[in-house]
Amino acid sequence: MSGVCIVGVGIHKFGRTEELSGLDQGVFAVREALADAGIEWPQVQFAYGASDAAGNPDTMVDRLGLTGVQFINVRNGCAAGGSALFSAQMAIASGQFDIGVAVGFDKHPRGAFNALPSEYNLPDWYGEAGFMVTTQFFAAKIMRYMAQFGISQEALGRVAEKAFRNGAKAPHAWRRTPVSLEEILEAPLVSDPYTKYMFCSPAEGGVALVLASEKKARELGKPMIRLKAATMRTRPPHSFEVFAPSIDVVADDSGPRGTATRIASADAFAMAGMGPGDIDVAQLQDTEAGAEIMHMAENGFCAHGEQEQWLIEGRTEIGGALPVNTDGGCLACGEPIGASGLRQVYENVVQLRGHGGERQVPGDPRTAYSHVYGAPGVSAVTILER
Repeated sequence: MSGVCIVGVGIHKFGRTEELSGLDQGVFAVREALADAGIEWPQVQFAYGASDAAGNPDTMVDRLGLTGVQFINVRNGCAAGGSALFSAQMAIASGQFDIGVAVGFDKHPRGAFNALPSEYNLPDWYGEAGFMVTTQFFAAKIMRYMAQFGISQEALGRVAEKAFRNGAKAPHAWRRTPVSLEEILEAPLVSDPYTKYMFCSPAEGGVALVLASEKKARELGKPMIRLKAATMRTRPPHSFEVFAPSIDVVADDSGPRGTATRIASADAFAMAGMGPGDIDVAQLQDTEAGAEIMHMAENGFCAHGEQEQWLIEGRTEIGGALPVNTDGGCLACGEPIGASGLRQVYENVVQLRGHGGERQVPGDPRTAYSHVYGAPGVSAVTILER
């Protein structure tokens, strides 16, 4: 994977931008990324675009230029952006192309995501019974996890408190006001044990990345941010995933073990020739506060049950041993599905370039990790190295 580099990044701020469509925000991000890379749209050989609710990304060629470029749409739940990046890097790693774009954007209506049973090959009664309400699923999942590994509600609050504190330092974040731990814990419950500050909100935004072969990156004279690994995996048997809130009884020890995240993470580390201890900064999927906690362990950064002590000791803070979600993650930025996974990689590039400003990780970070998770059990992981 050392032959693929990220040479340009662009972002449209997340949150609500009433005057712009989701496509507008995606186009903005692409233009920013092209300018950052020092190239023009006619030089782009291919593009992969992700959007869930704001139209087909390939239609942005009307705005960027009718060059005949191949532009492929990607739709893969909350992992759509990560899947677009995975696809784009394969196109360059194959040797067929030298430079291309991965872009994601979305513009969701206010309120909860309205996932439909038919989109996931589920019967109508599944939705009528309330099982498509993701706040309920994630609450059930974290309740089980808390009981298994001794995690408290206060730990959930600490994750949210960190997110809003970091988001206040990120110009592209939506929620830019710190919220105290006390206020987070005493806020109204949405789904026990989650209060309203412990869930992210559907949002708007756009992110674009320009990928190039190492040879092309050198020609452009860009900083060498290498994509050491990119993986995307689906769920194995017996994993506890969104839109399947139950676990099969396993009669024996045969068959795959773990989750989509564990598989994607292990494969990414193997591909990069690294381990969790080699990572300087990480962005982990945090659609709700408990997701960050569970994903710390699923991605191999700590053992199950150790997260509470990590949070108390500040190990995931910007100045900690492993800074996690340095721009506030989904909790502070919100989640425009098509853009969310690419935002994580954007943030990692910013950190590796040393351009993080108030949120910059100290110590000259050289490696960065991102993980995105989506329904019905899809995970994508990337590892960058400067």
